[in-house]
Amino acid sequence: MTTLDRLAATIAARKGADPDTSWTAKLLAKGPEKCAEKFGEEAVEAIIEAVKGDRARLTAEAADVLYHLLVMLAARDVTLDEVLAELDRREGLSGLAEKASRG
Repeated sequence: MTTLDRLAATIAARKGADPDTSWTAKLLAKGPEKCAEKFGEEAVEAIIEAVKGDRARLTAEAADVLYHLLVMLAARDVTLDEVLAELDRREGLSGLAEKASRG
């Protein structure tokens, strides 16, 4: 089991937890829209650090992005396995052809 698998499992387990005892449960209790907003904030912070060129800060922000992506997915009942299956489906396809197929 990878780190992302373990993180996704922990997030899934926290869906029913008490929001007063878990940051993840607190985020999920605020609903999918708030989870999406938080993901967006973290993505912007990662972009800023990528532009600045600070590797350590970018690494930390990228970890935040991955965590908040998984929380946002969980808020909409999309699993990491479903996302990975979609990536597997796209493997070997030209990026340009794949984008064109989405029309």
